[in-house]
Amino acid sequence: MARWCLQGRQDREGRDVRGRPAAARGRTLSALSSALPDFPWDLLEPAKTLAAAHPDGIVDLSVGTPVDPVPPAVQEALSAASDSPGYPLTAGTPALRAAIAGWLARACGTTAEPGVLPTIGSKELVAWLPTLLGVRPGDVVVIPSVCYPTYEVGARLAGAEVIRSDSLTAVGPDRRVKLIWINSPSNPTGRVLPVAHLRKVVDWARERGVTVVSDECYLSLGWETTPVSVLADEVTGGDHTGVLAVHSLSKRSNLAGYRAGFVGGDPALVAELLAVRKHAGMIVPAPVQAAMIAALTDETHVADQRARYAARRDTLRTALTKAGFEISHSEAGLYLWATRDEDCWATVDRLARRGILAAPGAFYGPAAARHVRIAMTATDERVAAAADRLAEPFTD
Repeated sequence: MARWCLQGRQDREGRDVRGRPAAARGRTLSALSSALPDFPWDLLEPAKTLAAAHPDGIVDLSVGTPVDPVPPAVQEALSAASDSPGYPLTAGTPALRAAIAGWLARACGTTAEPGVLPTIGSKELVAWLPTLLGVRPGDVVVIPSVCYPTYEVGARLAGAEVIRSDSLTAVGPDRRVKLIWINSPSNPTGRVLPVAHLRKVVDWARERGVTVVSDECYLSLGWETTPVSVLADEVTGGDHTGVLAVHSLSKRSNLAGYRAGFVGGDPALVAELLAVRKHAGMIVPAPVQAAMIAALTDETHVADQRARYAARRDTLRTALTKAGFEISHSEAGLYLWATRDEDCWATVDRLARRGILAAPGAFYGPAAARHVRIAMTATDERVAAAADRLAEPFTD
């Protein structure tokens, strides 16, 4: 403790900072951000400016932000619970926990009783999960070779090393591995992992005492195949030990603005997360908890939203194919993973000149540098506008 106190009074070169102005002293506490990659979307601003200059306005297909209305029943539940002056439960209300467990049983095909916990959307959980589970400097977190950037961010926040790999053989006998992220359906590729692959990952991890976490935010959006949860009995054998699944209501229920997510699986791991989150104040607001119950107990609005996305997907896929793009994977999820077999930033620029903003594959890993991600989360009118613009010859 004495050594820690001394270090707290010194900057990185060992100079005493006790007598320096508060602003100068504070700079010694900001080093954490320097360990993180650039925020990807800041790099897209020039292309966004170019696309916005189109005479008919921008068609922003770069971010998976829902644009359709929040289901009326969910809005009503939120409103009815708006008079909530007291602190909510970090663990979620008994009714919410029951709704989550019931949904996991129906949608994920699990007969085992999971531990469940509501989260403030899914991104905060992805970013803090390694830290909350005790991953530390010197440990290793395995993430997919092409994936959502926050998996890497979460590992770096914990001070851990990151290995990008889709193959357990490539990971080898590294005893430092503490956590494996899988993502099916994948963001950005739309790839769906088969049952045999999921079972192999779970078996490998259990033999080594490694935690498996599956990001399943797009589970309800299978198009050419039916995604399977890592919690399914056919994967786990009815035993959730060492396995967690992360879910979100942002996509299936248009609740991105509500920040409504949850994690389910190994009761012991969920209990550990709850114990730490109580101290950290990571609590889903009470009105949002009520809204989550309404969303989880109704599938009609999910079917309606799927139909909207299916129509937009058909329009965009047809237009992209006619424009010379090849669509890779994309059998599920909210995106089309497209390539013209050129550097992704060149493709982003070509599309921006037509007023269309796409996300470069480079955001998702070095192996994705020749693809772009096209989101289906735009209005029918904007999707139709994108299709019209894609019909223009790609000569530039």
